[in-house]
Amino acid sequence: MSRFRSLASLSIPDCMITTSKACLGTALLLALAGCTSIKVHMGMKVYLAKIPVASIAVSTANGPGIAPGEKSPLVVAVTQTNGKTLQTEGAGKGKVMWKDLKVTATVATVNQKGVLTLPKDPRISDGKLVHVSVAVPSHADIHSAELDIPVRYNYAFVSNYSGSAGSSGMNGSDGMNGASGSSGSMDPNNPSPGGNGGNGTDGSNGEDGGPGGNAPPVQVRIALRAGNHPLLQVGVSALGKDKLYLVDPQGGSLTIKADGGPGGSGGRGGRGGSGGSGGMGTPSGSSGSSGSDGRSGFDGPPGKGGSITVTYDPQAKPYMTAIRLSNKGGPAPVFQEEPVAPLW
Repeated sequence: MSRFRSLASLSIPDCMITTSKACLGTALLLALAGCTSIKVHMGMKVYLAKIPVASIAVSTANGPGIAPGEKSPLVVAVTQTNGKTLQTEGAGKGKVMWKDLKVTATVATVNQKGVLTLPKDPRISDGKLVHVSVAVPSHADIHSAELDIPVRYNYAFVSNYSGSAGSSGMNGSDGMNGASGSSGSMDPNNPSPGGNGGNGTDGSNGEDGGPGGNAPPVQVRIALRAGNHPLLQVGVSALGKDKLYLVDPQGGSLTIKADGGPGGSGGRGGRGGSGGSGGMGTPSGSSGSSGSDGRSGFDGPPGKGGSITVTYDPQAKPYMTAIRLSNKGGPAPVFQEEPVAPLW
């Protein structure tokens, strides 16, 4: 009992206690880093309700315009009565929290982090402007910020119908190590040999990767919307589904992919087990032999590319460089020129 009392009576230096407390405090702050109140206390965020606001303005982080299917982060600048400006979190890399603002949008949708999303279907936004309105509920006297965003079509659209990737093969299991030999005697008056080490077992082979999926046949129809700024109306059909695109051939493009899926990677062969060491003795035992490594599996074969048939209106022919096709592992694409009525 005296031994335990002496251990309990040992004192810990004050510097060690202080250091431990500091580490604990740092760990606690890191654990609570996601808490809003902690972020405000640390100066990482601000509460708009506690800040005198003179005006607000809204802009898009990606520049003017948004394409169908594209996401575009918003940035709100808050000017205080002292002239200083704060920006929103996220794309604005600022301290103003989106939850302190009320953001509404027409044509497009906006999430709780101030990111706009325009529907992929171009018919929804065709001929319209995206309108964004931002208000500060805690400052009812401040005029809301308004922004009109044009819809653009000089964008790199992609319509992907490629086959799925093959499944990866399972890795082989490693072999078991051989057991060590038993010890003999090295006593010169009573010598005995050491036992031989056991052999390691072979590793098993890795499985072959699965084959890549085949891409489906794809049908493409292209019409021209004539005017001062011609646009291509494109319909892509595959697997019983239709997708529509509106493409500006001056800077925009549409890539249609029907590539065969890549084969899955083969599994790694298992490592052979090590031979057991020979036991000590007179003489010492022999070490066991190591097992052979398993063979790694072969990669699976790629899938077949889908056929692509493109039917385009004669008026669209000068702008066909905006349409790009890829069907690796499939037949050469087929182009057919014939009248194509407007798609919508």
